[in-house]
Amino acid sequence: MPDEIAEIVFTEEQIRARVQDLGRQISDDYKDRRLVLVSILRGSVFFATDLARHIDLPLSMDFLSISSYGEDSEGVVRITKDLEENIAGKDVLVLEDIVDTGFTLKYLLRTLGGRNPKSLEVCTLLDRRARRIIDIDLKYVGFEIPDKFVVGYGLDYRQRYRNLPFIGVVQP
Repeated sequence: MPDEIAEIVFTEEQIRARVQDLGRQISDDYKDRRLVLVSILRGSVFFATDLARHIDLPLSMDFLSISSYGEDSEGVVRITKDLEENIAGKDVLVLEDIVDTGFTLKYLLRTLGGRNPKSLEVCTLLDRRARRIIDIDLKYVGFEIPDKFVVGYGLDYRQRYRNLPFIGVVQP
């Protein structure tokens, strides 16, 4: 474990078990349907890949990248890499690594909703409700976390720590 990690919040085993549970639940909920997983780059890639392996349905995956600009959470949001697949009339599940204030996700859901999917839901690995400003309906949540800065399993600090197999808190 790197010296900069103050504590482990979720172990590799806990993450693996929860992702398997989410995969089973999603498979049951979308039975007999074809699902489009939309992974928000870069943080959710690890989660999306592992989750897709545990969903027992025909599915496709697409990727979207967004950037937020401005001093606060209400800054300008811009899509920097758009979907390649047309989602009109399809069941879409947005995969996030972590949901904080809700501002960026609200923008994203409004944008994707305008493309007329059959259904549009969110699955997040981590939900940091303590920071929520905009109420967002999250259909699937891996774990709720306290208001701490976490890294690992796709989450980074200045592009570091994404490849850690666990989720931990960075020392101040």
